[in-house]
Amino acid sequence: MTVDQILKIFKQTDALLEGHFQLTSGLHSPQYFQCAKVLQYPQHMEDLCGIIAENFRKTPIDTVISPALGGIVVGQEVGRQLRVRTMFAERKEGTLQLRRGFEIARGERVLVCEDVTTTGGSAQEVIRIVNQYDGIVAGVGTIVDRSNGKVIFDVPEQFAVLKFDVITYKPEDCPLCKQNIPIFKPGSRINK
Repeated sequence: MTVDQILKIFKQTDALLEGHFQLTSGLHSPQYFQCAKVLQYPQHMEDLCGIIAENFRKTPIDTVISPALGGIVVGQEVGRQLRVRTMFAERKEGTLQLRRGFEIARGERVLVCEDVTTTGGSAQEVIRIVNQYDGIVAGVGTIVDRSNGKVIFDVPEQFAVLKFDVITYKPEDCPLCKQNIPIFKPGSRINK
């Protein structure tokens, strides 16, 4: 798929929104990728996650792990296509952790999957979890990297289906706030 084809799918499914948004990171932006809107369609989910799976197909991977909530669908589909075990980390008292009996074995090769990367915070938390279990992070795969090339993980391979340069502002510097444009918080994490 070309970038234009991918963007067309995001726009057709109302997954690329325009307005004034507070991102999970706390930053503000005039654009928001709501991957859940595009991933609700099985064919789009299969196609987009298939691009990630195909990129990592030759990489030895035992398990795919994702941060809850947005990354779960991505990780599940990538794992399905790679035919490997999948799991997710979820927040408890504000910190991502393995729950529900999930464990990572020493030396297990793990692919971290995410829906959208802006600051890389959630994926970095998952990488820390893998390292705490003495697993090996084989790479990070994401549907959309909107970090403008700023997020570089210390992993053997980092891949995004779509790299999209999006404007972000610190809240105190946000011109949309200064124009009193109402702000929306569509992310899955509760922002403080």
